[in-house]
Amino acid sequence: MKNTTLCYIENNGQYLMLYRNKKKNDPNGGKWIGVGGKFEAGESPDECLCREVKEETGLTLTRWQCRGVVTFCSDLWPTEYMHLFTADGFRGSLQECDEGEFAWKEQKEIPDLPLWEGDRIFLRLLRQNEPFFLLKLEYRGDTLMRAILNGSEIPL
Repeated sequence: MKNTTLCYIENNGQYLMLYRNKKKNDPNGGKWIGVGGKFEAGESPDECLCREVKEETGLTLTRWQCRGVVTFCSDLWPTEYMHLFTADGFRGSLQECDEGEFAWKEQKEIPDLPLWEGDRIFLRLLRQNEPFFLLKLEYRGDTLMRAILNGSEIPL
């Protein structure tokens, strides 16, 4: 079981997206995701968020909001509890990342990008400004089999 953070940094109707194309054997390889990573010992979700964003992007977050917790269950990987954030305040300059390439993408274009199917669900919830939510995503291999939002199964 692991704890992670994921953040969608917003600027002028766009999200900062990371195209994962630089690491070998990357489970996210070939997909667009937000910015984040694994908790270190003793970190809170917001401490992990700020550290990971700074390490990966060079940006320092100044304003963020926790939007939900996403539980990933898979037959291939350990269960993951991902703390999902959006941020609309930051300072600094974007740097290169050793995991992939950054691009600012219009929020309305993001569903057309290569994404995990479950990411499409929580990105839709963010666009709809859904209040804090709990989402469970069950995968078999790369295939999303089931999604449960706030205790109720939703159609795929």
